[in-house]
Amino acid sequence: MIAEMAGVSVSTVSKIMNNYSDVSEKTKQRVLEIIEQTGYLPSNSAKTLATKKSSLIGVIFAGELNVDFTHPFFVEVLNSFKKQMGVLGYDLIFFSNEKFISGGDYFSRCLHFHVDGCVIISGQKMENAIQELDMSSIPCIGVDLELKGKKSGYVMSDNFKISSKVVEHFYLLGYRELGFIGSTADSNISNKREEGYIKAIEGFGMAVNEKWFVHGDDFFEPSGYAAMQQLIQAGNLPKAIFAASDLLALGAIRALKEHGLRIPEDVAIIGCDDIEACKYTSPKLTTIRQNKERLGVLAAHMLFDLINNQSEGGSFVVEPALVIRESCGSQNT
Repeated sequence: MIAEMAGVSVSTVSKIMNNYSDVSEKTKQRVLEIIEQTGYLPSNSAKTLATKKSSLIGVIFAGELNVDFTHPFFVEVLNSFKKQMGVLGYDLIFFSNEKFISGGDYFSRCLHFHVDGCVIISGQKMENAIQELDMSSIPCIGVDLELKGKKSGYVMSDNFKISSKVVEHFYLLGYRELGFIGSTADSNISNKREEGYIKAIEGFGMAVNEKWFVHGDDFFEPSGYAAMQQLIQAGNLPKAIFAASDLLALGAIRALKEHGLRIPEDVAIIGCDDIEACKYTSPKLTTIRQNKERLGVLAAHMLFDLINNQSEGGSFVVEPALVIRESCGSQNT
């Protein structure tokens, strides 16, 4: 119907709808006007074809071992991001990374759906398609993921400061034998926290015992449980442990309890993220709070500025805060 009214072929209409360049601007405008007048597509779709702006933001949970809606930290960040993007006039579209079901890489899929930009949530074992998207013309913001492209930026918490706050707290409470539970060697975030932890321990003049540094398969509770079991079975436990996420910490606490060990009397634990569950565990978890709402809002504004050519990327590092509860007490009490 559209082709007949515009006096062009069906293939020409198809080319216009898919943003092919080999159609004259005059023909393109005539077809778009008919599409909008007839209601064949919603008016915003016709506008997308004409302006190449869709008011859609792609959301990608990156990595072969990706975090998703089961991860409470990233869910809160994404919820804050969603709300702010809504205020700015955008909707979200989620991309699956399971075998690239719709075919092609992230970049081609972004072009197919005419997204104006993407937010990429950090995972582990990153696909090459993420680097390709980062270096493309699509504006991208990484959350806990350092992006380097000309149209990219990122937001994350200060991971070195997270670790230094943990070590300082342990030190002031009299703990000198410190351990660490992290994620896999593929995790940039876990590695940064571990590196900062070691640096802070050495900065206080304490010894680093590599036997007390163990790693799981991811940031989730079962990995924390398995890592703590590994430490217990090796014997000679540290007096205090920093877990790179709250979920790892909760898994470690479960393993300690199963072996009749008390927290913090036998082993003190500090987590990271300050997810809601920390308030309701027994004992309540001392942790490092990441400002999840601020991370989401910053990501939204940075992406908006990239889309509208009001910035050239960059990064924001958000200040963490120590939240003292019950899982880390003084050895002198």
